[in-house]
Amino acid sequence: MSSNHKEEFIAVLSKSLEENSFVKLSLGKYRGANQNLQKILVRLIQVKKGTRLFFLYRYNTRDMVKNYSFAEGAEMVRELLGESFMSGHLFTLQQDLQIEFSKKSKSRLHASKPTFKAPPSAAHNREKRWQIEPRDNFYLKALGVTDDKGEIKERMGDKWKQINKFVEIIGKLFDTSALAGEKELSIVDMGAGKGYLTFATYDYFNNVRGKRARVVGVDAREELVDLCNDIARAADFDELHFERGLIRDYELRDVDILIALHACNTATDEAIYKGIAARASIIICAPCCHQQIRPQMVAPEMLQGVLRHGILLEREAEIATDGLRALLLERQGYATKVFEFISTEHTQKNTMIVGIRQEQATENPSIARQIAELKNFYGIREHHLETLLAGNI
Repeated sequence: MSSNHKEEFIAVLSKSLEENSFVKLSLGKYRGANQNLQKILVRLIQVKKGTRLFFLYRYNTRDMVKNYSFAEGAEMVRELLGESFMSGHLFTLQQDLQIEFSKKSKSRLHASKPTFKAPPSAAHNREKRWQIEPRDNFYLKALGVTDDKGEIKERMGDKWKQINKFVEIIGKLFDTSALAGEKELSIVDMGAGKGYLTFATYDYFNNVRGKRARVVGVDAREELVDLCNDIARAADFDELHFERGLIRDYELRDVDILIALHACNTATDEAIYKGIAARASIIICAPCCHQQIRPQMVAPEMLQGVLRHGILLEREAEIATDGLRALLLERQGYATKVFEFISTEHTQKNTMIVGIRQEQATENPSIARQIAELKNFYGIREHHLETLLAGNI
């Protein structure tokens, strides 16, 4: 009876895929050897190879994703049901179907009225106000930004605004740089984290702008690198991959755009330095954790009454640190911009420093003088980016 129930379940699954009435599938009550695996969620996605089944393996500490053809996916479900997973819940436009297995391998199959009356949208009507389309966007779903309907989750609203603002910024920078008109690009995102902006950057240049962009995300956390590589493979994002490593150790070559958002403390300096050394056309960073300069700072006599307050000294240290970074970029032949990345209501880490390499840059002695005067004014002995530049370039 158990075998018959399982085959009936698989038959309904296969038929729903053939008739385009499949909505989603979940496998639960895991009894396998991996104690961290919780469940599997299955959805439809659109990739270059056509419509595929997107399997999200949910673990205690991370997610893993894969995609399969309809036949491969159905066979995978057949292998897992009743062996590793003791329950399955299938949603189609005709019916909902639930199967349960007992410890003695007996099964129960229950059909009910369909929860969903319309198939998931396959349209790609881009909302004019967004550069990245959220609906039917599998990487946004896999990263937890959107729900099953392709709508932005309430708790991810700020991240969604950040993603679109960043894409808008990088697009404008590209259009006003020496890269404008280039058909192929090399982009490296240092400190990529969970890859929200890395995926969006790849999607934007390859699928919105029609460029061939090779994108690499670098992060120290192995579980995030593995997750992002799984999602990139499932998406058929062939020119996107993630590598494990520290910014200071990463060998950067042939990069057009360097991104380093929220790299902690002097890791921002290391990213900027590597971008300069690789002659990146565009360097984009949003600094975080300004710890190096503050212990060195001595409040000038005229500001001692103000900077005796720790919070104000901290803010002054942030301004001095980022001001020196901009000046050091200019000294290396980059035109710089420092501006608010996104409103502080969405993130406190909102200052962005941009450097655009100037092909005909000329040496400006006043920049070196400004750097020296600023350091002297605050009693700053060392700035990490300056030290890196002095020792290597």
